[in-house]
Amino acid sequence: MNTKINLRLSPAAAADDALIKKSIADSLSVKSNAITGYNLIKKSIDARSKQVYFNLTVEAFVNEPFRPYNPIAFNFADVTHAAKKIIIIGAGPAGIFAALKCIEAGIKPIILERGKDVKSRRRDLATLNKEGIINPESNYCFGEGGAGTYSDGKLYTRSNKRGDINRILSLFVKFGAPENITWDAHPHIGTNKLPQIITAMRNQILDCGGEVHFEKKLVDFGLKNNEIIYAETSDGSQFKADAYILATGHSARDIFSLLNQKNILIEAKPFALGVRVEHPQTLIDSIQYHCDNRGEFLPPASYSLVEQVNEKGVFSFCMCPGGIIAPASTNNNELVVNGWSPSKRNNPYANSGMVVEVTLEDAYNALKEKNINPNDPLIFMYFQEMVEQNAYIAGGGNFVAPAQRLVDFCNNKTSANLPQNSYLPGLQSSSLKEVLPNFVYQTLNGGFRAFGKKMKGYYSNDAIVVATESRTSSPVRIPRDNDTLAHPQFKNLYPCGEGAGYAGGIVSAAMDGERVVDQIKIAI
Repeated sequence: MNTKINLRLSPAAAADDALIKKSIADSLSVKSNAITGYNLIKKSIDARSKQVYFNLTVEAFVNEPFRPYNPIAFNFADVTHAAKKIIIIGAGPAGIFAALKCIEAGIKPIILERGKDVKSRRRDLATLNKEGIINPESNYCFGEGGAGTYSDGKLYTRSNKRGDINRILSLFVKFGAPENITWDAHPHIGTNKLPQIITAMRNQILDCGGEVHFEKKLVDFGLKNNEIIYAETSDGSQFKADAYILATGHSARDIFSLLNQKNILIEAKPFALGVRVEHPQTLIDSIQYHCDNRGEFLPPASYSLVEQVNEKGVFSFCMCPGGIIAPASTNNNELVVNGWSPSKRNNPYANSGMVVEVTLEDAYNALKEKNINPNDPLIFMYFQEMVEQNAYIAGGGNFVAPAQRLVDFCNNKTSANLPQNSYLPGLQSSSLKEVLPNFVYQTLNGGFRAFGKKMKGYYSNDAIVVATESRTSSPVRIPRDNDTLAHPQFKNLYPCGEGAGYAGGIVSAAMDGERVVDQIKIAI
């Protein structure tokens, strides 16, 4: 027989195949040699008590031949001469997974990406980190794979009603991701591995007759009646297709402005903004695992925190154990920071976004001197720009970031010095109270103090606060019909993914890309 069972094991036992089989046998009250094998379905850490455990869900085989997990099969067609074409604007996760779904459906995808391929993009990131020189079209946000490629590759999502998560994870495995992402409770690939996976996906698209065009920045649409008739790129090229997927990501401000200028309906969307916080990883390990040394069987510890301060939410975002803080700006004179981790998460620091929800009233009050109309659909984008510009000025230029030690931040004291840290362009000791809007500063201040009570040792001057974490999600929503997923004004324009306001993270965006293609198949 085969049966599904749950196990609760020590870290050492959870890493030992023989001990797992023995635990299965003990749980089922059979002899160990009766267990012919098992498939791991889910694995998670329980660190709520002093003794840390792993919770495992396994499919066990007893006195019958073991059948390994059979991965999902994908059927990619030759679409070189397909009758139908879809133009996909953006090669982030929404765009790439939409393209793969097109190929399965017998539709030819044509991807237009403003940035460079992953290999060329890496060189631009090195220039940004070492010399403080940014390429506005090739950076941590723009380029093949989108923002996720060089900012961690976390695959955790709560969006299980929006699509088939296992299908998305299986696609990643098909193209080179480790199999553990299919059963880890918080799957993660790592920035060092994602480029090869994205390249393999691109090669699959090309091998099947799809097209991928780099350095093709969308600058205009041709409109006729209620349809898009072409997409125009910055070199003057025009591309035509049966449908157009707009998957440009949460940082394509020029696209939001273009849509607004052409009277294509968009809406202001609340988002969250704050800072990056970095602690020594050993400190986070000791807090979360209740020990001085986590040992070889436990991964670098993470955390998830949320608090209400004066009726405002403050919460951790994109926590990166063993990670690095990176400059995620897309323009000169604006400073954005984000975090990422390699697959082994073996850097000496742990960082996390710590952000505050921003309301329409907050944004309007902060922008009063600029005479912004509260009904302007770009109001949150203008707010985001303002804070990023403040941070750039406070850092002194070249993407040096303003920072304070954590306790100094809460006491509004400019730090006399800053500890060793992961941020390569460098830090400048500054008063972040002068950088952040007052409501953000005050909410973070209360949040940090509260988090220090939840995690003893978190509230420490060994930690640093770095401004500004501002690209948590899109500040604009591009509306679409609930049933057809098309834009209400243009029946063949399909807003998609995180930039359109319908996803949050790699897996969520990938599922949205597939979902949109499913609807386009019906329409064309």
